[in-house]
Parts: sequence; structure tokens; C-alpha cells
Amino acid sequence: MEINEVKDALYERLASSERTLSFDEETNELRVERTLDGEGVTLDVSKVHDKYQSAGEQALEDMVIYIDSTFQAMDQPKQLSGQTARLYPVIRSTSFPTEAPSGRELLYDEHTAETRVYYALDLGSTYTLIDEGMVEQEGLEAGQVKETARFNVRRLPVEMNEDEVAGNRFYFINTNDGYDASRILNDKLLADTAQQIEGDMTVAVPHQDVLIIGDIRNEQGYDVLGQMAFRFFTNGRIPVTALPMIYEDGTLDPIFIMARKKPKS
Repeated sequence: MEINEVKDALYERLASSERTLSFDEETNELRVERTLDGEGVTLDVSKVHDKYQSAGEQALEDMVIYIDSTFQAMDQPKQLSGQTARLYPVIRSTSFPTEAPSGRELLYDEHTAETRVYYALDLGSTYTLIDEGMVEQEGLEAGQVKETARFNVRRLPVEMNEDEVAGNRFYFINTNDGYDASRILNDKLLADTAQQIEGDMTVAVPHQDVLIIGDIRNEQGYDVLGQMAFRFFTNGRIPVTALPMIYEDGTLDPIFIMARKKPKS
């Protein structure tokens, strides 16, 4: 499928009397809005096209599920009071908007040069990002919401799958609960894992539904890591960053990997 064919396929699946669809030929972005209030989602059709090359029709179905879930979340009440157990942080790239479509500032913190932490109210099959207006409206403190969300993510179960490639070990957290990448904020998890690492410890969050920890023991391991992170990045529903990070002394520094050369942070 070419990009225009992917766009047409999305149009066919998403078209509805309750939605308005528009396509920007210059940016290859498809805007899907609710006719009722103009709220909506923008899809990068180029990225959907890339995912289609590897995942086929599933890439289109994932986008439809994403749009449907997002619109359903818009109709649910967004009350924060009494919902402390449903507050979580989510990881996004630094290019992600810091304002909601309403113009209100989203609740967020800077994280690394490549990532930013936003805060969300879990709604079951999806979640909604919290903006400052939601916090102020209920008389809450932004710091309290952030602290609660970070506490909740540390309580999430951690199940790792392990793989070994060319003498290097890679550990994957991929539960698909929406907060896999968010586990990068679990300082104890990273510190405990660092005690088991024999080589260089790397951490990658190519998209929101995976966290990859690498035990890089030779130069080939960096090649593998770079290819792996990029592949996950291009296939993820909500990409974050294709750049892995070096973990050292409790800090995370993004690295650019040149083929067959060990990077410097």
C-alpha cells in the first residue's frame, strides 16, 4: 500500500456522521474530529504507512481502536477527586504538545533530553491526560497529583522477558497495560537491575508499551540495541524515542549509536 491508499483505508474505517475528517497533503496528517465539539486526534499517516509494511491490516485496526477509545474517553467524567488509585504518569517525546486541545496547559515534568512525563487519569481501556484546569477545578495541588501518580506506577507488577543476542542480554517489559514505558520512572527497579548488569546498562522506551533494559557487554550489542530500538519505535502505536539511554549513577543520558562504534554519553 502507498501512503494515499493507507489514508483512503483509514477514511473508510473512520468515516461517520459524528466525525469530521480532513487530510493535510503537505504533512501527511489525518485529523479526526468530533462534529459535536471539534475535539479530536491527529494521525501521522506516514507512520501508519510504515507500520503497515510490517504489521499489515493490524496497523489500521490498531489506529481505529485508538481513535474509538480516545473518543469514548472524551465522554467519560474526568473527576480526579477520589480517583487517586487511577492516576499514572505516561512517557511522551519532547515534541508532544504541552497544551490540551482546549488550550489548557497539560500537567507535565521534563525528564530527559528526549522524553517528558505527562500525567493521566486511567479510564479502563484508555486514559485521559490531566491538564492544570482539571487540577485547579477540584482544588487539588499539582504536586500532590504528580506524587500520587509516580507512587502508583512503582506499585505496578514488573514481569521481564529475557533474550540474549551476540553475548548481550536484553530485558523486556511489555504487559500492554498502557504504562510499560512509565516504569522507567521506577527508580528502585532501575537501581536493582543495575546490580545484576555485567556490562553497560541501557534503557529504551521506543513506544509507550515497552521498556527495554540492555546489558551491553560488547560493541556488537550497541548495534543490536540501535536496530531494536528503531524497530520498536516505528512499530509502536504511540512512539516515544528511537534513542536508547545509558543508565549510570541513577541518571539517564540519551545516546546516538553509530554502527559498530560504542557511543559516548
